[in-house]
Amino acid sequence: MLGKPEWFTRRKWGGWGLCPATKEGWVYLAVFVAVIFATQFMFTDEKSRMLALGVVAAVLILDTVDIMFRMKKDERETLHEALAERNALWVIITVLAVGIGYQTAVSIAQTGTATIDPVIIIAIVAGLIAKAATNYYLDKKD
Repeated sequence: MLGKPEWFTRRKWGGWGLCPATKEGWVYLAVFVAVIFATQFMFTDEKSRMLALGVVAAVLILDTVDIMFRMKKDERETLHEALAERNALWVIITVLAVGIGYQTAVSIAQTGTATIDPVIIIAIVAGLIAKAATNYYLDKKD
């Protein structure tokens, strides 16, 4: 789309996404930040500002995903990324499970009934479905 994969490297130490590796990558990032700020001054009403911000954010997200899919990775980088993603997922699942236990204990202590935020349950079930679908696809592919 707009950016080129050679302008960026995979973000290894601070989350997911891309990190500028060349001056073009930094210019790309600066232009998007400038456009985001500009949308806040170009429009007078809140609805137009939010719509413009949403459009710019959507373009940035789609372009970032496009760049990430076009980035070339060797086998070692792919393995390292897979291990890092797996470990991150285990931590997320552990925190969600502890959160369910905490919410249940607090709600029982306060009201005598167990109430749990359904978003946490949905997140865990969605992760389970994604894993099952991926395993099914990979088994059928081989």
